[in-house]
Amino acid sequence: MNFHGTEVRQKALTLLRGGARNADVARTLNVPLGTISYWLHMDRSKRGECPGSHNPSCPRCDDSPLDKSAYSYLLGQYLGDGHVSHYSGHRVPSLMITCADSWPGIAAETHAALQAVFPENAVCRVQRIGCHNIKVYSKHLPCLFPQHGPGNKHERRIALEPWQNEIVDAHPWEFIRGLIHSDGCRITNWTTRLVGGERKRYEYPRYFFANKSDDIRRLFTDTLDKVHIPWTSLARGSDPFNISIARKASVTLMDTHVGPKY
Repeated sequence: MNFHGTEVRQKALTLLRGGARNADVARTLNVPLGTISYWLHMDRSKRGECPGSHNPSCPRCDDSPLDKSAYSYLLGQYLGDGHVSHYSGHRVPSLMITCADSWPGIAAETHAALQAVFPENAVCRVQRIGCHNIKVYSKHLPCLFPQHGPGNKHERRIALEPWQNEIVDAHPWEFIRGLIHSDGCRITNWTTRLVGGERKRYEYPRYFFANKSDDIRRLFTDTLDKVHIPWTSLARGSDPFNISIARKASVTLMDTHVGPKY
């Protein structure tokens, strides 16, 4: 990983404040475009120039509109690969969703969901090795993601608030999609069987969801029950971390609403 010192960052900010385009600054200083975008966002945030930085609205605090479909998807992403953090030096906490570079479509969908849920805030991407951290800063993150707390999610209780349950009940497939896009996958299994005395290979698709948190797995399976998707729990060693969806009709329905990672 390349680390860029204060001098390089200050040169970049000087150029950006002078009106230079992000891409031009990235090429001039040989710094990833995502890093330049992040530096610009943090600089604008510290100077109070980000949209909504003075008095951003919040669906929980002032009943401002909330894109509930996007929120349901984002909630699934957060429970899988996201976390809220509040580092010293930052005025407000950030929500970060990590998306592998192998799935650019999921990164784009996550970016769009963050922007839909936080329309007054800038969403930025930070390049890491093999992935992007897609981030938004907002003082209202604890309002919208009350599951945030110290430690790993699988080491503490995770339960949805009544208003979150109402959203998931209204948009169950978006929630399932977010969970699969974070901690799930669609794979093709195979086996062999005798057909007319000849052994032939037989392939069949299935979906998996794996998470160490009993509570998060239960939220996933409870939502599968609501959309009438049968599932089974499979052990990884002695731990039942995996949820499997393998029946043909169920896989077809999952393909309609979720599909392979892309």
